[in-house]
Amino acid sequence: MTYRTGTIGEFMKWTKRVVTDPAAASDTPKRWFDNDETASRSLGAAVSAEAMVKLLSADNLALLHIIGTRRPDSMRALALLAHRKESNLSRTLKKLRDVGIVEFEERRGRTRAPRLIARRVTLELDLVGSGSVVSVERPEVR
Repeated sequence: MTYRTGTIGEFMKWTKRVVTDPAAASDTPKRWFDNDETASRSLGAAVSAEAMVKLLSADNLALLHIIGTRRPDSMRALALLAHRKESNLSRTLKKLRDVGIVEFEERRGRTRAPRLIARRVTLELDLVGSGSVVSVERPEVR
């Protein structure tokens, strides 16, 4: 488990216990949320750190930069800008969508335009245990 849910009161009680007995924190996740929905929204899709590192290759980072700065109006336009095949882009962008980094804007007909919806990806690697965390930061919609 990479997070724990609970009320503010429960978090305060746990914090007081940890202050007096630091060992009590050894098996408790460092992230607390009020409910699973908030945690899901904050943490994004469940993906391993290793999978995220592979997904964010140099080629795919360049692709995300093109999407974010040039805002192509279709997959075909993106393929031309990125010098990649549409079929290859489609597979890659579906994976990026699944982890919450891009989404598709429906256009006229069957055309879809890729849109960058994440601003930052954070990998928190636990080098000793299994507590690695991947989070995708999206700008707040106002």
